[in-house]
Amino acid sequence: MKSLRSLLAVVLISLTTVAVAQMDAQKSVAQSDAEKSFDKLKTLAGTWQGPITVDPAREDVKPGTLGQITMRVTSRGNALVHEMQEAGTPLDATKYDHPVTMFYLDSDRLTLVHYCDAGNRPRMAGKLSPDGKKVEFDFVDLSGGNEYGHMYHAVFTFVDANHHIEDWTYMMPGDKPMHAHMDLQRAN
Repeated sequence: MKSLRSLLAVVLISLTTVAVAQMDAQKSVAQSDAEKSFDKLKTLAGTWQGPITVDPAREDVKPGTLGQITMRVTSRGNALVHEMQEAGTPLDATKYDHPVTMFYLDSDRLTLVHYCDAGNRPRMAGKLSPDGKKVEFDFVDLSGGNEYGHMYHAVFTFVDANHHIEDWTYMMPGDKPMHAHMDLQRAN
């Protein structure tokens, strides 16, 4: 009887190992569009710098202002953190803008949550373009107040391994769009 239990345990462990291996094989073969988009974004891990252009122009963002973007993969590869600030400013969120954006897979959807300096959290869903050169995010919903406006749209364009472009659209009060364009080069 004891040898039968031992044999049964070995068989169950073997079946479990085979099932997990099959699931991993199926997962790698049938990668969803959301997974492809997320994997593409994760290639941007690192620090980036480049000029910021804002339209319509604003007094607080002078032409030629350098932005710095830091992106890092975290949570065992399940999330990507995007931190934005003006280059050369200390990390002091009480004095300087320092919005944080999180990217993650939510079932079969690539999701972006932007933790905005305006005190709200817009959520967007992203898709990879058919040519694989852009990931575009469209507004889904908003948590928090909207009296100062909210981030509404984002596009990440992949130029090469050391160059990408970010275009962000902020919806000002009264639904007036403001566009920020960042032409970024890898700094590390």
